[in-house]
Amino acid sequence: MNFWNRSPVRVTGSILRNVTILAAGLAVFEPALAADVIRVVSPYQTTTLDPMRSAAAGNIETYGQLYSRLLRRNSETGALEPGLAETWEISEDGKTYTFHLRDAQFSDGSPITAADVAFSLDRIRSDKKSAYPAPLGAVEGVTASDAKTVVVTLKSAFAPFLGNAEIWNMGIVSKADVEKRGEEGAFSTVPVTSGPYEVKQWKPNEKLVLEPNPHYWRKGYPKSDATVELIEIASPETRIAMLKAGEIDVVRAVPWAQIDELKTAEAIDMRLEPSTTIYMTLLNHKREPFSNLKARQAAGMAIDNKAMAAAITRGYAEPANTTLPGSVDFHDKDYPGIAHDPAKAKELLAESGMAGREVKILATADAPSQQTALLIQAQWQAIGLKPVIVNVDGGAWWDATGKGDYDAAANWWYNETPDPDLAVRWAVCGSCGSNSYNTFYANPKVDELVEQGTKEVDEAKRADIYKEIQKITTEEVAQIPLYYAPNAVAYSKRLQGLKLTPSLQWTLEETSIGQ
Repeated sequence: MNFWNRSPVRVTGSILRNVTILAAGLAVFEPALAADVIRVVSPYQTTTLDPMRSAAAGNIETYGQLYSRLLRRNSETGALEPGLAETWEISEDGKTYTFHLRDAQFSDGSPITAADVAFSLDRIRSDKKSAYPAPLGAVEGVTASDAKTVVVTLKSAFAPFLGNAEIWNMGIVSKADVEKRGEEGAFSTVPVTSGPYEVKQWKPNEKLVLEPNPHYWRKGYPKSDATVELIEIASPETRIAMLKAGEIDVVRAVPWAQIDELKTAEAIDMRLEPSTTIYMTLLNHKREPFSNLKARQAAGMAIDNKAMAAAITRGYAEPANTTLPGSVDFHDKDYPGIAHDPAKAKELLAESGMAGREVKILATADAPSQQTALLIQAQWQAIGLKPVIVNVDGGAWWDATGKGDYDAAANWWYNETPDPDLAVRWAVCGSCGSNSYNTFYANPKVDELVEQGTKEVDEAKRADIYKEIQKITTEEVAQIPLYYAPNAVAYSKRLQGLKLTPSLQWTLEETSIGQ
C-alpha cells in the first residue's frame, strides 16, 4: 500500500511532513562511527509507536523492530516461517486457523499469551483508529481457547490469510500494558515490545533510539548488542554527505542521480534491493476529463514510460506494463502494456470530446515528483490537453486525492506481501474501502474477480484471475503504470547482514558489525 506507503507509501509514497535537521542539529553526531551504534538515516518519519495507527513508510520500518508477529518471513528465501506461533493448523474448509504459541516474553518480562494476540488482532480489524484493517477483512472472530492457543475464524476461505498475518501492522502488543496505561500512554514514549528491540529514547521529528530486547524470543538475536538510531533527515544532500563523512551507516532512499557516484566509494556498499514498488499516475475517474474512458486511454498512450523511467531513474527502474507491481505473484510479465502512441492518443482525445480541457496535476516539492509532473505535462500538452501543475504539501496531497479534488497525481505505492490480494484491493478495487487508491475507479467485474482470487486455492486458476484483473484495469486505465523501482539503499561496509526487504523491513536483528 503506502506506502509513497501506501503513502505519498500507503506505505503504501511521499511520507508526510518530513523534517529537515538543520546544520546545527548535526552536532549530536560523533565525527566517526561508534562500534556500539548502528545509525540508519531516512527521509521517512516515525510518528507513532502504536503498530495499528499508521501506514506511513517510516512507521512501517519501525514497527518491524519493535513488534513480533505470529509468523515471520525469512529474509533470504521470502518463505513464511514460525514466529510467535510455533505451529498452526488449517481446517479442511479453510475457514479456521489454530495457532499454537511458543513460550515468549514481552520486553518487560511478562509472558506473551493468546489473550495478547486476540487483543492485538481485534484492535487492527475493528478499532476506528486502525490505519489498515483490510488484511483482516476476511476475519469473523479471534479467540483465545487457552493461554497458548489462538483460534481465528474466517467468514470464508481466504488464500492470502497466512501472508497477511505477517505484515507490518500485525505486531503483538501487551494487552495488560495498554489497558493499564491507556493507548496514548502505552505508546507515547517507551512501549512494551515483543520484537527484537525496545525503545531507549524517542525524539519525534529527529530520531528513535532502540536497544536490544533482552527477552526477545529468538535466542541469540539481535546478533549485535549495538544500539540502533533511526534518524530522520529530509534533505538527500545531507544524508549522502553524512554517509560519505562516515557519520552514519545506512541511507534510505538514495536519489537516483547519486547512485553511480556511491557505487565507486570504497567504504560504501550501494545496493538496488528488490521491492514491490510501483510508480504510477492516479487519474480521477469521478470527473471529466478522466471519467471518460477514451480520454484516459489517450492520457495513457501519450506517456512514454520507457523514456520516463530512463530519465528519472537513470535506467535503474523497469518500465511498468500493468497496474500491479512487477514482483508480486501472478504478475503478467507478457502483457504488452499501454502502447506509447501520441498520434493515436490525439485521435482518442478528439473522439472523447475532451481536447483542450484543463487538467490539474498535483505535485509535491520533492525532485522526482516535480520531474515526473513536468514530463507528464509536456506529453499531455502535445496531444491537446491543457495540463497545469498544482504544487502542494503532503497533507494537502492526501486531502485533495481523498476528496477527489484533483485530475491527476503521480506517486508510488508498494505491496506488503508477495501475494497480489492486498495490491488489487488497494489499487483497483472499487468496493474494498480504498476507492481504488483515490482514483474512484470502479468496475463490478474487477471487484468480483478480486473476491474470486482470495477464495481460489488452485495456483493456476489464481494466476488466470489476476492476469484478467491486470488486463481489464490496464486497458481501462485505472491508473497509468510508469515504472517498477528497486529500493536504493547505501550501506557502510562495516555492517554484515543488514538489508531492507521488499516488505520495507530492516534485518537489524540479523546484523553484525565488522572491524
